[in-house]
Amino acid sequence: MAIDERRALELELAPFEVVIERGRLRMFAASIGESDPACTDVEAARAAGHPDLPVPPTFLFSVELDGPRPFAFLEDLGIDLATVLHGEQSFTYHRPVHAGDTITVRQRIVSATAKTPAMDFLVRRSTFRRGTELVAEAENLTIVRAGGLA
Repeated sequence: MAIDERRALELELAPFEVVIERGRLRMFAASIGESDPACTDVEAARAAGHPDLPVPPTFLFSVELDGPRPFAFLEDLGIDLATVLHGEQSFTYHRPVHAGDTITVRQRIVSATAKTPAMDFLVRRSTFRRGTELVAEAENLTIVRAGGLA
């Protein structure tokens, strides 16, 4: 059974806010092996021209998971999480993001496609705003393997 594209495109995904925390940025930098002191030391970040610790390029993926029910869109579409694979992720940055920023995340499904009899593709687009300013966008491809729909 293929994902119901109309239902997927009409699905309401509630926006949420996240405050970017220094400790979390330091932990993320350590986990990806980032050795630039500007990513972990506030004084080094300021010396490099940043107001605070900068957000590394892929960090916003973890912010997407901070919503109250990060996988609700899958549940709402009747998709079994055990049959889901992360396909790919892309980011477009419009402005730098730093520790202390409050970011509003809005997500919507932009595509649901039966790719083969064995898998469906679901594309979710996220926007990240600081107040009214668009700071970044992301697209996430979710692959649903055969048998993943209820």
